Amino acid sequence: MPRVVLVTGVSRYLGSRLAGVLAADRSVERVIGVDTVPPRPEALAQLGRTEFVRADIRNPLIAKVIAQAEVDTVVHMNVIATPLGAGGRTAMKEINVIGTMQLLAACQKAPSMRKLVVKSTSAIYGSSPRDPALFTEDALPRALPRSGYAKDAVEVEGYVRGFGRRRPDVDLSVLRFTNFIGPSIETPLTRYFSLPVVPTVLGFDPRIQLCHEDDGIEVLRRMTMERHPGIFNVGGAGVLLLSQAIRRLGRPSFPVASPAVTLVAGAFRRAGLVDFSPEQMRYLEHGRVADVSRLARELGTVPRPTATAFADFAARSGTRQVAVDAAEALEQGLLGLLQRGSALASTASGLPVLADAVRGAVRA
Repeated sequence: MPRVVLVTGVSRYLGSRLAGVLAADRSVERVIGVDTVPPRPEALAQLGRTEFVRADIRNPLIAKVIAQAEVDTVVHMNVIATPLGAGGRTAMKEINVIGTMQLLAACQKAPSMRKLVVKSTSAIYGSSPRDPALFTEDALPRALPRSGYAKDAVEVEGYVRGFGRRRPDVDLSVLRFTNFIGPSIETPLTRYFSLPVVPTVLGFDPRIQLCHEDDGIEVLRRMTMERHPGIFNVGGAGVLLLSQAIRRLGRPSFPVASPAVTLVAGAFRRAGLVDFSPEQMRYLEHGRVADVSRLARELGTVPRPTATAFADFAARSGTRQVAVDAAEALEQGLLGLLQRGSALASTASGLPVLADAVRGAVRA
């Protein structure tokens, strides 16, 4: 049983929830939460007796925190998926990759270390038209991620494997989560589904696989409190087609031709509506499904099915249907933007103009 647990990224939604759940277990003597910024007021109540330490895992001083507290279990939750939330792509990569390297170096030097749990992502498999129906944990991606969060996750897992070879005495669990969804969590995918009109890629209807936020926390809790070394895909059984998900929300969709996808995604990102990244756009074209049978054998259970998790999001997220006339007006506005988008994007001043136009159309 873990005695002293350190959770990174504790000021973020999943990190604070997990730290609170672990702190509620009296068999754990101490729970230490680490982040660069203090938790928000709404997160403080659920942290319970978690001890917050303001520290940057990119700084070698994290080794002192682990050594002085005699931490025996580390749960690494601070792998960030959105550049805007990290302060830009450069800062995001530093936190994800350099931060992980420093954290692993600190864990390697700590004689008290017994267990490391790493929150990873199924995005490391990429999204390609040549993908298999199911990605097992041993499968190799047909197209390696070349940028963004997915590329960072590939590098993070490489460093974690190196740590495992240097410290074979430490139980190592790597959890490749599918996209999180639920009534409270906010991700690029939940923001995408919350748009008044949901853009899709013309001619594509990808399969999506989801993990309910409550089930993800339970898997993390069990991996922390129990001994389950290895690599595991984590997600709900079954899939939804993107068109099915949009219809179940009662929202209109707006198909965008492939040549204009990058332009539209950039405009939405600059408007502050959805932080689209290149790998997320490929996901909305080709989808991705992971095999969760290994997790089922290990834990005896898996997260609730994708359709059930999505139904909870649709019922409790507060999304509202859009009137037909409002949808038609937005559609016409977006069509107009696409018609003049190429000319606007060809100049340095055109991109802010296009972003402002998208923001105005959506607010209208």
